[in-house]
Amino acid sequence: MIEVSAPGKLYIAGEYAVVEPGHPAIIVAVDQFISVTIESATKNGSIQSAQYSDLPIRWTRKNGVLVLDHRDNPFHYILEAIRLTEKYAQEQGRLLAFYHLKVRSELDNSNGRKYGLGSSGAVTVATVKALNVFYDLEMDTLTQFKIAALAHLAVQGNGSCGDIAASCYGGWIAFSTFDSLWIKEKQSKWSLSALLDAEWPKLSIQPLDAPKDLRLLIGWTGSPASTSDLVDQVNQSREHEEHSYQSFLNESRECVEKMILGFQTQNIPMIKQMITRNRQLLASLATTTGVIIETPALKKLCDLAEKSGGAAKSSGAGGGDCGIVITDKKTGILPLMSLWEKAEITPLPLHVYHYPKGGN
Repeated sequence: MIEVSAPGKLYIAGEYAVVEPGHPAIIVAVDQFISVTIESATKNGSIQSAQYSDLPIRWTRKNGVLVLDHRDNPFHYILEAIRLTEKYAQEQGRLLAFYHLKVRSELDNSNGRKYGLGSSGAVTVATVKALNVFYDLEMDTLTQFKIAALAHLAVQGNGSCGDIAASCYGGWIAFSTFDSLWIKEKQSKWSLSALLDAEWPKLSIQPLDAPKDLRLLIGWTGSPASTSDLVDQVNQSREHEEHSYQSFLNESRECVEKMILGFQTQNIPMIKQMITRNRQLLASLATTTGVIIETPALKKLCDLAEKSGGAAKSSGAGGGDCGIVITDKKTGILPLMSLWEKAEITPLPLHVYHYPKGGN
């Protein structure tokens, strides 16, 4: 039996702007995981996940294509990851086989409510990683990222794939997305292998070393949000406010580039200053587009953190889910934890996850 895991993620800075090619974000992988196991099978395979009532959905293969027996298919990301990885495997001369694939997630709470840690990205990455081992493909991390990104875009249709990058690489990363129009054009002309071997325009994935005294705190508001819906709303609104949106993009890039410099120079005050600046930029974007990014609960989370000496902002698309706080290890956190709990904000005991060397 093969078992692999992929970590969840949190956006630290650069949200919304990161969907535009060449605009950076900082993302971190966290130590909550989606695990995928694969066991060889004969005649039929199955896909099983506790997130979907733990009932296996049966599948077979017709003319070399995976076909579900069940019409109502909740496993879009898994299936697209399987389709593309198996397409690549065939191009590499592998014979396709049957298997039982089982998914286990730590990225939601006991009631199945999502924490906003990138479960769809992590399950896509974990599926690609498991099949990489199953078919002995020996894909490097960048190739795994590209297949998972193609799968994710095929299902979601928008987004930067930054969560895919964090799940693939682990740790802290600076990420800029690729030119998706270029990808779509080449997909219709090139083999999958040729597309994966090519350099993708604007794509940048750069590991960062956090200052040793930096402390990351995470609070959960208990209100799950839909990233794809919020990104859609911003995209629809920006058409009427193109000048303001362009200003947001430019200022976000400048802010995140300064924060990246803060990581490179181990400068915690600069990182905190840019967290606060990024919060202000997201607030201006919300005003321009009419999209609620910082909910009242997220505002409370951030305001309490700032009063306690931290720099705070919403994480990801906002609209609920998590907020993040950057502080240093000399600043006591118990007063903030107490304030959060009184405000019904749940501190999440998460830590930054780094893959073992050579292990991703």
